[in-house]
Amino acid sequence: MQDEEKQKQQAELSRGSLDPQSMTTQSHKERIQASWYRCEQFGLEHGSRPDFATLPKGTLTDLIDQHRSLLETTENEVLPYYENILSNSACMIVLADRQGHVLNTWGQPRFGSAAEHGLIGGNQWTEMGVGTNAIGTALITGEAIQVGRDEHFLRANRFMVGSASPIYNTKNDLVGVLDISSDAYLPQDHTFGMVKLMSLSVENRLIFSAFQQEHFILSFNTNVVSLDSHWSGILVLDENGTIVSANRRAEVVLARDLALLNINQVFDIQMREIKHHPFSLPMKLIAMGRYQFYVKVIPPVQQIMRVPDFRQRTDYVAPIQPEPLVMNEKKPELEKAEKVKKTDDIGVLDIPDNVIPLAELQHGDERVERLVRQAHKIMEKDIPILIHGETGAGKEIFVRSLHYHSSRSKEMLVAVNCAAIPAELVESELFGYEKGAFTGAQNRGSIGLIRRAHRGTLFLDEIGEMPMAVQSRLLRVLQERVVTPLGSTEAFPVDIKLISATNRILKEEVKEGRFRQDLYYRISGLNIELPALRERTDKAELIRYLHERLRKEEPGPALSSDMLELLVRHPWPGNMRQLAHVLKVGMAMADEEELEEWHLPDDFFDDLDAMGQVDDSASSKAASEQDEPLEDLIPRLLNEFKGNVSQTAKTAGVSRNTVYKYAKLKDENEE
Repeated sequence: MQDEEKQKQQAELSRGSLDPQSMTTQSHKERIQASWYRCEQFGLEHGSRPDFATLPKGTLTDLIDQHRSLLETTENEVLPYYENILSNSACMIVLADRQGHVLNTWGQPRFGSAAEHGLIGGNQWTEMGVGTNAIGTALITGEAIQVGRDEHFLRANRFMVGSASPIYNTKNDLVGVLDISSDAYLPQDHTFGMVKLMSLSVENRLIFSAFQQEHFILSFNTNVVSLDSHWSGILVLDENGTIVSANRRAEVVLARDLALLNINQVFDIQMREIKHHPFSLPMKLIAMGRYQFYVKVIPPVQQIMRVPDFRQRTDYVAPIQPEPLVMNEKKPELEKAEKVKKTDDIGVLDIPDNVIPLAELQHGDERVERLVRQAHKIMEKDIPILIHGETGAGKEIFVRSLHYHSSRSKEMLVAVNCAAIPAELVESELFGYEKGAFTGAQNRGSIGLIRRAHRGTLFLDEIGEMPMAVQSRLLRVLQERVVTPLGSTEAFPVDIKLISATNRILKEEVKEGRFRQDLYYRISGLNIELPALRERTDKAELIRYLHERLRKEEPGPALSSDMLELLVRHPWPGNMRQLAHVLKVGMAMADEEELEEWHLPDDFFDDLDAMGQVDDSASSKAASEQDEPLEDLIPRLLNEFKGNVSQTAKTAGVSRNTVYKYAKLKDENEE
């Protein structure tokens, strides 16, 4: 019974149905066993080669830009504290994002070449691709873990020991993983403790970066000499004494949810006393009515002073600016004529190879043709565009095409995924900051994404994910057309074409209080709905067009009429993104031979199965094959298909895992 219970728990772990709290109660051995079980479910074997799914250089550069604050905080504010310890150890420090992609490494490994150990920028260390490993397993469990040499699932990784600890942001969202890996026989308990302390240090510095400008920060500990240590609890207070953020240590020490409590509900002190207390003098306070702590107050960097600004009211109307005097009255008309000539014909401009001409965004669907023409005309007017559409429907492709077919094409298109930037960094990323504006800021400051788009196009994707505080600042920028960087009093004028996109119903978000009504009406000039791939009437022509574009990038097989019919029948829940993925996989598997069903990925047929549109002949063939025992059928089909697991599983009517299972049994029997 115990074995059955453990198998059930492991199955739940592999599906991610157990909550993180239950994972914390597991022993180290149980975590490693659960990870090995997941690896088997992924179809991995101990002799499998690691699949790092290396990112292209351009994608890695974008990823590093997105995590610039996390990288700089780690390198400039945390690692120097441990430099003496780490310089005497043969180890490598690795920072990865929340998907397991390596962002940067520090240290000189003795592992050999980078190609051998795989700890290089852009490589992805997930359990699915690399088996049990410190980074991937920490991501799944959400807890710090150390993976010994023989605890790695893949033999290829058993040359090293990895110790990894997740990094959480101010909203308690996992944003990255810090890892120390080594092939040396170091005192591993020491290494494990150090990586946990380092990740906590990064979290604390992120809190300071996000809040030190305008908030009071309280550091507390049981010992007065430890107030500046990374193990101290941290509370962030607004001017009224409300706790707006806290580190994990504070939550653990005080053992309660601190969100939006007032400081007088935690410590025996009022906010007015904190404001007037000498900042260099620690004080002794009682927490929760019984625990004694030493507390240090860190005041805001900027003096908090609220000056009323009546322009923030929703009924404010900016004064009309007088038209400038022009010596030659014909000049504006000439400029207007040139602009019309430049943008009247769709698809005639010189555009980059990776941009689809506007005329080729539609292939017979009247609705798409109409919205393309509408958006193209609005691009030359001071009217924002709001695009609605499902994930993967091609919103960014559409925006890139609009930008490069407009008079703004010579300037930058700046695309911002509002959901991908940590909430506490959105403000500094969008509006920029002055040199030394906050702890962790670059020495040279940052111009910000909005100012980068000056005279160009600013594309705010997934704008419904934007935090409310940032919505207020964005509204002010759109009203006044100026940007004031963090830490600065200077306002910079901006001329941008704003295009926003969302897969949410923003009117519903406004009703629920998650999106500002005044901002909604600022961004929704022209509202267009980009249809899902399954809804398009030109689906066949669109599939044929995308296939031909992919063949220009890399030679591949032509589409037969039967294959095109199968692709048209598909529901495409992942839209254009899924279509491109399926075509790329199929063309790679076909290797210039005729594209057949078995070349396509398994999840393609899962979607068809859900529709009940699986080919009847294939189903009947699979049913007839079931008369033969699986232990005989699967080895025979594997031999017929020269080891192709996907085609074997499809013909036998079983999953890939079942194929792996019976193939493994055959090998064991032969031994």
